[in-house]
Parts: sequence; C-alpha cells; structure tokens
Amino acid sequence: MPLRCVVLDDYQNAATELADWSPVEDTVEVVTLHEHLDDEAELAAALASADIVVTLRERVPFPASLIARLPRLKLLIASGMRNTVIDYAAAKAHGVTVCGTASSSTPPVELTWALLLGLARGVVEEANSLRGGGPWQQTVGADLHGRTLGLLGLGKIGSRVAQVGLAFGMRVTAWSQHLTEERADEVGVQLAPSKEQLLVDSDFVSVHLALGDRTRGLLGPAELALLKPTAYLINTSRAAIVDQDALLAALREDRIAGAGIDVFDTEPLPAGHPLRTAPRLLATPHLGYVSRANCTTYYGQAVENIQAYLAGSPVRQLP
Repeated sequence: MPLRCVVLDDYQNAATELADWSPVEDTVEVVTLHEHLDDEAELAAALASADIVVTLRERVPFPASLIARLPRLKLLIASGMRNTVIDYAAAKAHGVTVCGTASSSTPPVELTWALLLGLARGVVEEANSLRGGGPWQQTVGADLHGRTLGLLGLGKIGSRVAQVGLAFGMRVTAWSQHLTEERADEVGVQLAPSKEQLLVDSDFVSVHLALGDRTRGLLGPAELALLKPTAYLINTSRAAIVDQDALLAALREDRIAGAGIDVFDTEPLPAGHPLRTAPRLLATPHLGYVSRANCTTYYGQAVENIQAYLAGSPVRQLP
C-alpha cells in the first residue's frame, strides 16, 4: 500500500503542474487540497491518513495539538528554510521529520515594486475606469524620481528593493533596530537617525523586517500619524508588524495617500473583512513569494525530500 502525501493550500494546482512526482509515484500517492482549512479539527480529519504533508510557507500552523492528532504523519515538508508556525519539539517527540526547501527572495522584491508603482500611478483605478467606460484620466500620479523611499529593514529583500529605488533616482533611507551605518553605506543608502524620522521624511515607506517580539506592532497609531498625508505605505513582509486597525483608520480618515498590502492577520481574508473595501488600498492575496520559479523549487525539492527520507537520509532538515 503506497504512502499518502497530502499537499496543502495548492490554490493554483501548481504542485502537480510544476514538479515531476514520477520518482516517487510507485511508493507515494499524492493528493492536493485546493481549499484552505483553518479549523484544526477539520484539518486533522483531512490529514488523518497522511504519512507525508507538504505545506506552503507559513499558511498552516502545526502546533503540538495538531501534530498529536496525526499519528500516521512521519514527514512534514515546508517551503523555505524558516518556519515559525511549526512546533519542532512536538514534531520530534512524535517522530516526525521536518524538512524545508530553498526559496528565492526575488519574487517579493518584484511584488513590492508592483504594489508601489500601482499605487503611485493609480494603475488599478485608471484601468478599471477605462475598461468600464468611466472618465478618461482621473488621477495625477505620484512621482518617484527625487522622492524619498524609507525602508524598514535592509536585509536580503530590503537591500534589493533599495537598489531599484536608487535606479529610479529616489533618495533611499533605511532603519532597523540594529542597522549600522556601515551596512547602509554598503547598500548605498542613508541610515535614518530613527524610525520616527524615517516615517516623517519618507514619501514611500516599505516594510522588510522579520516578525518577532521587537517588530510586532512596530507601526501603530502613533507611528502612522507621523506619515505625510501624501505618503504611501507598502507591507509585503508580515501583517502583525503594522497595526491593522490603525492602518484602516488612517486610510478611512484620508491621513495617508494609500497603502499596498500583501499580508493579513487572517488568511485567506474573510469575505466581509473591512480591508476588502478600504479606500486607497491596493491589496493582493499574499502573492509575495508565489511565482513560477519559486513554486517549481518548492515542489521539486519536496519530491527530493521525500526520496531522501525514503532512502533513510533526510535532507534540508529543520530547524
């Protein structure tokens, strides 16, 4: 009887279209789930017969309570080599091997600029108006050249976003708690003296920080109040870094020019969620890492991880 592998949250049928599963087809039955399962009991029921689970990024938490309800589970594969929603101690205690895959930071850099440019030039509003027979030209675009781009975080993704900003002729500044002037100089940007000063000075603010105790709620009501009324906020990092209620209030009260958001406190975003109808918000359903190249890597290396596990020599083990 073949082992059963369940692929979670395969919204686009990418797992079977972009990866070759033939190396394990004689020993593994692959089942893909296209709808997100949020309830733990429902998820446990769907995975009850799974020996192997492939989960995409951090969409589905695997706490100790869920792992304990999956006695058949032996191999858990997560895309990327960092996952904060898996209880590794519980996995080890239940004999579950956890593996990851490579993941490119290029797609979230590109989506950051798609959101920023879409906001600055009113692309969605103007395109919808043109297609719907509405007014010919409604918006006056915001310029990038000569304007200030403020980056919260200057790591792998933030530094690449900075390079694009510099190519547009923008003044780029950056801040994070431990960012040094040497690192800023290395990237070719200016070190902001403080988070607050970066917010005051910037025409565009983009978030590129890992979520942790220091960054959770980093941008709350007081911080968002520092932004210019003509400023735009972009967040393709983690939802909890920006206070969602404070952002909604700023948008509704016309205190900032707009926001581009790819991450949310609850995903998928419920149908009636206020962010779905917030003014001046360009929102995408957590597409930052979702690209053909990344999905090919995720699922292709998932197959490799299964092969290695079955051979008794697991690879890319986490944490």
